[in-house]
Amino acid sequence: MRLEQLEYVRAVSEQGSLRRAGEHLHVSLPALSEAVTKLERELGVTLVDRHRSGTRINGTGQELLPRILEVLDAADRLRAAARGESQFHRPTRVGSVYFGVTSIVLPAMRSRELEDEHTSVDMRQLRHGEVRDGLRDGSLDIGLVTLLPGDDVHPDLVATELFHGRPMAVLPGDHPLAERPTVTVDDLRQEVFVGARAGYLMHRVAHRVFGDSPPLKWHTADSADVCKQMVSSGIGVSLMPDFTLLDDPLETRGAIEFRPIDDEGTVIRMAILRRRGVRPTKAAQDLFDLLVHHGSRRVSARA
Repeated sequence: MRLEQLEYVRAVSEQGSLRRAGEHLHVSLPALSEAVTKLERELGVTLVDRHRSGTRINGTGQELLPRILEVLDAADRLRAAARGESQFHRPTRVGSVYFGVTSIVLPAMRSRELEDEHTSVDMRQLRHGEVRDGLRDGSLDIGLVTLLPGDDVHPDLVATELFHGRPMAVLPGDHPLAERPTVTVDDLRQEVFVGARAGYLMHRVAHRVFGDSPPLKWHTADSADVCKQMVSSGIGVSLMPDFTLLDDPLETRGAIEFRPIDDEGTVIRMAILRRRGVRPTKAAQDLFDLLVHHGSRRVSARA
């Protein structure tokens, strides 16, 4: 068994297919496939399912992946010890949805507390399902996700709520609705809407807000920043969580405005996730504590 074989399995899990893993590692597909096959023979199990449509890690591979990652982490610690480095120099791997990055991770990384720690961060902006899967397979240490009422957290994971908020209407700075202190859902239905693509939280929020009567014209984008740029350009209106809008530069210069929505009770929770039963490194624990601290400070500032 060679460490590179374990690296290959990890890459297949992270990249989603043997082909993409080979491209990521700059290893030819035949060489990668042969290395994984030899590992499977040695272990006596099949780690990936091979189909015409592609090759992906299977259930057995997912079950063994945490053990594989432990071996790779141990090898990294051994190399670090040989160089006289602390084990805590391994980056803490954080997977976060967009709103977690802007509301919590970036303010925490700018803080002096993080500068004083031997902590580096491997930051990955992902969708909710990708964060969940990364925590479960061990490729992430910490996850930040947004949750709506009724959302369940996988039993393998533990959630700590950081704060919660409500959706706000995002309007062009010169829009007539921006002259009002609040807007209604019916007001927004009459406008061209700019929303997130299916699979993102704000796509679900928009459908909860509008119910069975959505706006007639609906543009979509993959990025909240793109949505806000489209709004500032006068293309339409949008929805965003209130906790992401504090000190937004587009609002500061008057390009967009935010307004509460009358009689809209949807609650959006920002939560930090970790895998149940896994002992974190000191660096990961320190970063977790710092993120929770910044979450509580944000709540206090809004109170």
